[in-house]
Amino acid sequence: MISQLFTSILENNYYFDKFHDECGIFGIYSPDKVDTFSLIQFGLFALQHRGQEACGFSVLRDGFIISHKSEGLVLDFFRKISNSECYHGNAVIGHTRYSTEGGQSKKNIQPFFGENTYGRSTISIVHNGNLVNAESIRKKLESKGINFISEYSDSEVILRLIQKYLLEFDNNLKKAIQKTTIDIKGAYSVIVLMDNKIAAFRDPNGIRPLCYGMLNENTYIFSSETCGIDSVGGFYIRDLFPGEIIIVDNQSTQFYKLTEMKNSKKRICSFEYIYFSRPDSLIENVNVYEIREKSGEKLYEQYPVKADVVIGVPDSGVPASIGYSKASGIPFKPILVKNKYIGRSFILPKQKMREKMVNLKLNPILDEIKGKRIVIIDDSIVRGTTSRRLVYILRKAGAKEIHFRSASPPIIGPCYLGVNTPSKKDLISYNYIDKKNIAKILNVDSLEFLSMENLIDILGSTHYCFGCFTGNYPVQKK
Repeated sequence: MISQLFTSILENNYYFDKFHDECGIFGIYSPDKVDTFSLIQFGLFALQHRGQEACGFSVLRDGFIISHKSEGLVLDFFRKISNSECYHGNAVIGHTRYSTEGGQSKKNIQPFFGENTYGRSTISIVHNGNLVNAESIRKKLESKGINFISEYSDSEVILRLIQKYLLEFDNNLKKAIQKTTIDIKGAYSVIVLMDNKIAAFRDPNGIRPLCYGMLNENTYIFSSETCGIDSVGGFYIRDLFPGEIIIVDNQSTQFYKLTEMKNSKKRICSFEYIYFSRPDSLIENVNVYEIREKSGEKLYEQYPVKADVVIGVPDSGVPASIGYSKASGIPFKPILVKNKYIGRSFILPKQKMREKMVNLKLNPILDEIKGKRIVIIDDSIVRGTTSRRLVYILRKAGAKEIHFRSASPPIIGPCYLGVNTPSKKDLISYNYIDKKNIAKILNVDSLEFLSMENLIDILGSTHYCFGCFTGNYPVQKK
């Protein structure tokens, strides 16, 4: 029974055995003309890990908003643009995409922009997150004659609402954003570009990250992560507060609150620290790398084991394995070699070929494995398909014992707040509460997960979303 169910899980999208980010957003505003083309290229490249399907940007140049977007990776996208000087201006916003709502159609690539009656773009937005009530809002707007470009995108719903309320409030962006966020529910970090200003805002729970910094005394930077600010040589100031709006123009910088803040609690996604964010980023002024290393230390405190070597699954499992090594005294060795040229969108049509994909992505140094007792650490176990195949490779290489450790608790629920995740039936820990059954499926000598108590202890509070571990979400799905 166990093997039959696991086989069905294995056959269902083998190559999606990780949670996938929804996107990364980035923006620059300066009162003076700057090299916005290079700045947005650097910023989006730094956020490439948050989405590899497509990217795009909108530049404010001489009072006009010009947009350019396409499928593909950031550097490939920018390499095809020959007239780069046309994209120099005083402000720019950009987006790197991994689809959640709306699918992979080119019509759903961000930024989304709105035009006036003369066909001139007057507003553009980029969005990171997911709304739980976008479909019902879209239907209402369409019934009132508001047209949509995308097949289905909650991000365009945000844009069309802002446009609607700009007309009602005489082009007052603050009031338009506040009114929009009364209507929408879910996770959202958004940057808005208009013909004379830029704005950034975050949902009342702060589920998805967004921070800001400065390039110089006049130039503002907005980014999903601090690594984006670092990439352009800027300095980080702080994260936007949950429910905060920042509006910048050439006259002032203003800070406001969303109107709907009642009973809202800070609940940033805990998976940002476990897997999504780059290890060199600060999220809420907390060092991502330190969290991952501490999780490894806690894993050893929870479940000590005698072994000869600790290895981490590249790249997100490596910091935890280093922490485990420090706490245990068992040497860490980087003996899993990753092929850095294989992207997340590598798709193969047949089952046998899909199973061999792990061999393409990861290969062990055989002499360091044969006859050894191994502790292998990954950031998480989602479907379990990659873990099972990796264990098979290590067994074949002659490992004497294999002890698998997950640097996060068992994942029992999908995310609908901006992360592309499998359904419950495809999550191995949802199907098997007893970890002994999972250990049997993976063919390991022991299997342990970081406890919820220790994850909370590492993060320092309960002000996080743990929905995928507990089934309790800060926003309920409609």
